Amino acid sequence: MPTPDENFTQTGLRLPPAPAPLGVYKPCLVDGHYLYVSGHGPVQDDKSLIIGRIGADLDQDAGKLAARQVGLTILATIVANLGSLNKVKRVIKVLGMVNCTPDFEKHPFIINGCSELFAQVWGPEHGVGVRSAVGFGSLPDNIPVEIEALFELA
Repeated sequence: MPTPDENFTQTGLRLPPAPAPLGVYKPCLVDGHYLYVSGHGPVQDDKSLIIGRIGADLDQDAGKLAARQVGLTILATIVANLGSLNKVKRVIKVLGMVNCTPDFEKHPFIINGCSELFAQVWGPEHGVGVRSAVGFGSLPDNIPVEIEALFELA
């Protein structure tokens, strides 16, 4: 059975640089058997952020790709702090926040970009946890998606 690190390699995707905190918080925190990951945005390979509001600047497909990029950024933080995705046993919870116009209603479709990535890495049994996907009128720096997550450690 392949490991999470091997599953990630099979996606053909690359991790962006793990972001440094821009405020007074930790990117992640281990508490007993749990890893809490702070809200992350869509960091690209050059450290820039994907920006724009879904329903105005970005369509839902671009929003879903931005959510996948947030997932990659979360994975980068896990690797930077724990050394390996193999140290995570399962996804417990994902909270997805979508920067969108008031008439946009497909928040779960957007956050699937991250959830599908996690399911690829940890498999359908351990990579899918409980989830909320909600719309916001704005997010920091006009990013389209912010996601925080809770994981169980192996």
